[in-house]
Amino acid sequence: MRAVWSDQHRYELWLRIEILACEAWAEIGRIPASALPKIRDASCDAGRIASLEERVGHDVIAFLTDVNASIGQPEARYVHLGMTSQDLNDTAMAVQLLESSRLLASDVGNVRDAAAELAVRHRKTLMAGRTHGIVAEPITFGFKVAGWVAELDRVRVRLERATEEAAVGRICGAVGTHATVDPRVEEHVCKALGLRADVVSTQVVARDVHAAFMAALASVAGALERIATEIRHLQRSEVGEVFEPFGKEQKGSSAMPHKRNPVLTERVCGLARVVRGNMVTAFENTALWHERDISHSSSERVVFPDACAAVDFMAIEMTKVLQGLEVRPERMLRNLQFGGGVVFSGRVLTALVESGMSREDAYAIVQKAAMESLQEGGPGFRPQIEKNRAVMERIGARLDEVFDPWAGLENTDLAFERLSLGVKTA
Repeated sequence: MRAVWSDQHRYELWLRIEILACEAWAEIGRIPASALPKIRDASCDAGRIASLEERVGHDVIAFLTDVNASIGQPEARYVHLGMTSQDLNDTAMAVQLLESSRLLASDVGNVRDAAAELAVRHRKTLMAGRTHGIVAEPITFGFKVAGWVAELDRVRVRLERATEEAAVGRICGAVGTHATVDPRVEEHVCKALGLRADVVSTQVVARDVHAAFMAALASVAGALERIATEIRHLQRSEVGEVFEPFGKEQKGSSAMPHKRNPVLTERVCGLARVVRGNMVTAFENTALWHERDISHSSSERVVFPDACAAVDFMAIEMTKVLQGLEVRPERMLRNLQFGGGVVFSGRVLTALVESGMSREDAYAIVQKAAMESLQEGGPGFRPQIEKNRAVMERIGARLDEVFDPWAGLENTDLAFERLSLGVKTA
């Protein structure tokens, strides 16, 4: 990713655009074909261009000066014929977004693969589902992770669509009217680079497509952050159900040797905030003066390389976390029985209603038993239920079924089937 956004690569893309434009001009008959060999042998150097830019104060002019020196006259005079700076900048940036997207698709795909493997491996690992941070009802850890897989699939599609929209170039001159550049030149350049010619361009490609790309990056970052946040919660001392990888010589704290901190997932969460901040900048760049100003230019040189690199790094980190995640099923089972089985309160309520008791009366009985069970040193939810004669007369024969953690999980494999994870429902 660093190479994609390097100065040298950007200048090499500019040079490729210039060469392609000259080839199109030669085919049209505007410049002599005999000039192409020297033009194709042109070179550029980021260091030399930087030195030139210090003197002339314009990156494209510095680039052209360096390139033209490598070509020589008279052939050099055909380079940049009829073109403006943004013909290079925007078209090259579209290629950089394409290249970045390919890297991201691969690395986010690795996160998805790691999550899918984890989901299948733990599809029968019981745990407590939680809402509002409070134990709710039984689920499996694999079912939880399957939700991550589904979200990763969605954000990859969003990134693909945003990339397709942003893959547009422009070779149409100072204000986009093709007054100085034949449209056939634009078509030739864009096709060779794997881009579409922008439908309507001013002096720049309208920045809404770039904002949409950044929004897709933020969506990917959000999905990775969601996974990281969940792992951080499950690693808390009071929960202790999963732990991110921790090296044999790794240290968690300079002061407290017992600390095993979730630093990888915390890092991912922090970077997601950076990417969302970059998204705001990208949307701020959509409103430019008339046919163009350059208020977008300085910020884009920061936010797009940074966001692409950040999301790619986040994906690499999350693959590492998921592949090395330490899952503790025994702790999950212990937490599932929190409060003596309060996670089964909804099933007790339903069973009592099905027995003919009013919902209001059933709720009052079950809630009282649950709240007493959650008190320090409480007797436990099931023992409380078993002490209630009215309850036992109605559902006592069904109690083992009501407190069976697998009851109600018969359809969880449907999620794996829908995700094509090689699991078939019965």
